[in-house]
Amino acid sequence: MTTSTQAIQHQRIYEVSPTRKLVMGIVEVLIALLILLVFVRTSSPTAKSTFVMTPGGIDIGAVGDWVIPTRSTLVLLTIFTLAIAAYQLIRGFGRATNAMVGLTGLFLIFGFLTWQAGDKSLNLSGMLSSAVLLAVPITLGAFSGILSERAGVVNIAIEGMMLMGSMVGALVGSLAGNAWVGLLGAILSAILLAAIHAVLSIKYKINQVISGTVINIFSTGLTSFLSQKFLQANQALNSPPMFTRIPLPGLARIPVIGPIFFNTNLFVYLMFLFLIVIQVALFSTRWGLRLRSVGEHPKAADTLGINVIKTRYMAVLLSGLVAGIAGAFFTLGSVGRFDEGMTAGKGFIGLAAMIFGNWSPIGAMGAGLLFGFADAIGSKLSLLGSAIPPQFMAMAPYLITMIILAGFIGKGHAPAASGEPYEKE
Repeated sequence: MTTSTQAIQHQRIYEVSPTRKLVMGIVEVLIALLILLVFVRTSSPTAKSTFVMTPGGIDIGAVGDWVIPTRSTLVLLTIFTLAIAAYQLIRGFGRATNAMVGLTGLFLIFGFLTWQAGDKSLNLSGMLSSAVLLAVPITLGAFSGILSERAGVVNIAIEGMMLMGSMVGALVGSLAGNAWVGLLGAILSAILLAAIHAVLSIKYKINQVISGTVINIFSTGLTSFLSQKFLQANQALNSPPMFTRIPLPGLARIPVIGPIFFNTNLFVYLMFLFLIVIQVALFSTRWGLRLRSVGEHPKAADTLGINVIKTRYMAVLLSGLVAGIAGAFFTLGSVGRFDEGMTAGKGFIGLAAMIFGNWSPIGAMGAGLLFGFADAIGSKLSLLGSAIPPQFMAMAPYLITMIILAGFIGKGHAPAASGEPYEKE
């Protein structure tokens, strides 16, 4: 195959259909009209929005408040959104379509916050810090899914692995009095469930969706039983030590971004570390090429001497490792105790982030941060005296998940052999 032919095929992969191009443009126009008619029209010409740029309780890297004119800012957001919509309708953004839709969504969210903060004060930096923390389990769940599906194994058991990891992390951490031991327990419990999923789906060729569903149900039942029977009856079993903030020398003092990204707990740093490691490993190493080939065309990979079965087992176990860390975040990095069903569907939202990110670590993290930001807004509405009930904003991450899966993703490019069992001939 010539280089020119490969280039043509590569271009076709990312070609956007005229219908999708039109629909995305219309959606962006509607976002611009929403900002104009709802936010600009109802804002006061003299109002100013005040954003606090340092999270509460942090002195390192503190900066002054950011004060902006409310209506002028909203008008600029409307103009930027209309410009993006016009370009989308006329020429289209190609492979960047999802990113530009996400950008206009961020304009809408920032416009809403600016409108709500008119003549008020909002800790924007604190909200962003909360968004990063809330994005951790979603993003790690997406990374877990990427590792498994890139090798051809669908893993919807991530939710169950996370839930089991959160409970075992709390239990083991409480018994040992050590957060690191609790984290190790969480990882091992999730890897055990991943091994069961791997055996069922790879060795016995059980439908991978059914296998994952069984693990999710099993985890929900077992964690609920153990929580009611032991953890609630004896609080000493449900009081694990937590990972505290770790300010990185020098970086934590960077204005605005320092307190958000470089003065936080271990799990945020692990999220960024996994982003780099998985991105490089999948797309810049021989190991990653072999793993992706197993997910795209296992027979061809087998012909070239790659052990398909072994590679898939390894990928699913690594998926469990990352899911275990995601689960440990809830009890060892966020809440400090285990509550029934505390993962609250974050594993499934992680799978949506994986799909929205087109099975790419960078794209998945962007989607995870978007979901986390939507989740963080709800907790701030009551402080602003918003007319919108906080319960509606609490539904935002799940609504965004359904909307993205239903119409914003378009034709995804899942691994060709994802979900297909392989039998060596």
